[in-house]
Amino acid sequence: MLRFTSQQKRRFLPPTKNGMPFMLAHQPQDTNLPKGIHRIRRLPDPALGTLWDSIILDEAVKTQLLSQAMLNFTLRGKVDRSVVPLHGVILLVGPPGTGKTSLARGLAHRTALSFKGAQFQLLEIEPHTLTSAAMGKTQRAVSDLFSQSITEAAVRGPTIVLLDEVETLAADRAKMSMEANPVDVHRATDAVLVQLDLLAEQNPQLLFVATSNFPQAVDSAFTSRCDLVMHVPLPDAKACAAILHDCLVGLGRTYPSIAKLANSPQMSRCASASVGLDGRTIRKMVVNALASDTRTAMDPNAMTIEQLLAAAQAATAIRRQETKQS
Repeated sequence: MLRFTSQQKRRFLPPTKNGMPFMLAHQPQDTNLPKGIHRIRRLPDPALGTLWDSIILDEAVKTQLLSQAMLNFTLRGKVDRSVVPLHGVILLVGPPGTGKTSLARGLAHRTALSFKGAQFQLLEIEPHTLTSAAMGKTQRAVSDLFSQSITEAAVRGPTIVLLDEVETLAADRAKMSMEANPVDVHRATDAVLVQLDLLAEQNPQLLFVATSNFPQAVDSAFTSRCDLVMHVPLPDAKACAAILHDCLVGLGRTYPSIAKLANSPQMSRCASASVGLDGRTIRKMVVNALASDTRTAMDPNAMTIEQLLAAAQAATAIRRQETKQS
């Protein structure tokens, strides 16, 4: 368990800029936040805990992920990096729609919940705001974000940083041509790597959780700095069934007849027909079933298991066609 002195606790006050506190709320991006930071949240946050629970994933995988995050805050700072060269970086990769971002946010909540009394915070980075066509500006913006904004936040207490679509900031330099990609993009990746090394040495109470739909586009030097690279897969038949059940039960709180479908003998067919879809698409497929005719659109309680099965089959047919064309 983390234990802090009174002096350290005073440092856990919300981060400030020009003497004013940043917004630590569930609101759209605040213009007073430093460039590149989309949102800052206090942790733990029950709303993020709901996200963690909503991601249907093998519990052993979730346990490994949470344990790795916890270890970051218990081991780093106590063991020399020459013994264990931890960088405080976790990378989640996998197809779009598998819940990587939600999982990362939920992980931040569960990690903070594990350390009673510690005032964690979550910084969510918007990487696209850092890129610029002007020479040198992308590299400078990246350096400022890591060396100033993130560093200042980490000084005040345990901090988790969400780097969504990390390939935007750490693009694979070996696959970029200097003609198609300006030298500044290469330098931005260099800046990320340099800053990760510095932060790893100076801020043991800092953890980056990065996500990518295209791990092949992430620079190998970034990947080598990750303490854990975890693949978040498409759901298998069992996971598809769990996602459908969760979705139907959730809808059933408003439309009770829908909840009854969750226990239908035909649910196994619906789950099998959903294999190949990601979790987000499965939940939207239920909505497609509700919208399959005007009667259920007007009265969702009227949805049938046959409509749900037809929607699942239609969604998987579209996904197969997309896969053939890609």
